[in-house]
Amino acid sequence: MKTKTSILLFAFCMILGLGKVQAQGNQRIAYIDTDYILQNIPEYGDAQEEINQMSVAWENEIKALRNKLDKMVRDYQTESVLLSDDMKNRKEAAIAAKEQEIAALQMQYFGPDGELFTKRVELIQPIQEKIYNAITQVAQIKNYAFVLDKAAGTTILYCNDKFDISDDVLDEIGNVMQTVRRQDRKRSNVASGSAGSGSGNKKSEPRTPKGAEDERKK
Repeated sequence: MKTKTSILLFAFCMILGLGKVQAQGNQRIAYIDTDYILQNIPEYGDAQEEINQMSVAWENEIKALRNKLDKMVRDYQTESVLLSDDMKNRKEAAIAAKEQEIAALQMQYFGPDGELFTKRVELIQPIQEKIYNAITQVAQIKNYAFVLDKAAGTTILYCNDKFDISDDVLDEIGNVMQTVRRQDRKRSNVASGSAGSGSGNKKSEPRTPKGAEDERKK
């Protein structure tokens, strides 16, 4: 189970009221690519891998229970003609209990407030917050009135690369967590697969937090 990077559809898009903005020289607009940013944060790849492993383990657990339930049903259907009414009732109750057990476990693991959701919030939300803080910092320093997200469904018909501040945001994030070095980064349209699956492997010579300022100058 893969988590698509719609996780960053929150306040940092900063496009509320965009339709009311008049074209003025002091209202600068930039954009970022969150797919690209996430691909180059090893911690995000690690978090996605941990979430995926937990999801697969839980799915296998539920699958094993369903196989057991299927066997119980098949056995009951085969033996029912030989069973007394009391035994039929007992086996039917056992089957119903197993169905309820599976449904409860499914909700516990994958429900709206289940363990998978909780783990995702625990691992991903701190990264979201650091990215948002970095975007805000870069936007304030460079005097951008709006920052759009190229990967978040925002309709951008044309964008000039000189207004892409994704690398600046990654450099800013490098002050508080590891990011892939600027010269080692790959664009999301070059690296295959989702951001969650590819970024964790790019750990060769990762940026240390204190090295961000040096990288920003390159």
